[in-house]
Amino acid sequence: MSDTHSDEALAAGTPAPAFSLPATPDQMVSLDDLSGKPVIIAFYPADWSPVCGDQMALYNEILPEFHKAGAQLVGISVDGVWCHAAFANDRKLHFPLLADFEPKGAVARRYRVYREKEGIAERALFVIDGAGIIRWSFVSPLGINPGADGILEALEALGAAAPAEGNPS
Repeated sequence: MSDTHSDEALAAGTPAPAFSLPATPDQMVSLDDLSGKPVIIAFYPADWSPVCGDQMALYNEILPEFHKAGAQLVGISVDGVWCHAAFANDRKLHFPLLADFEPKGAVARRYRVYREKEGIAERALFVIDGAGIIRWSFVSPLGINPGADGILEALEALGAAAPAEGNPS
């Protein structure tokens, strides 16, 4: 009943809806481009907000952990590509930010994490396996950075099926 956040985000076991969104004015990234490996989708409300900035900076810092698990990370918000480019440059982000700009929030709607009243995406996380199935999802209140523990645990659960031999630590 509360409209602070959605309780209807797509759940584990659901096929991840396909998408193709601009990462730059001339480069599109689609879920199909990322298939075969785990994908982390971090929906967030807006570039430049303090919590979003902290959240994306955290993910940038632990990006090597995501890569160790074979996962690829994308951030998605309703901001446009130029706003994303400035934000990513300022924060020195090393993963793509995708613009769910026009039609506004179309991908967030498919994942059931669009906040119609505010015109933004929820602060929502999805871990998708290499076959395109959502294996974990979480919606955090807008003002709270969800951190990375849930993502790392979901990747660890996926990693049980991945061979780790030949990779000395």
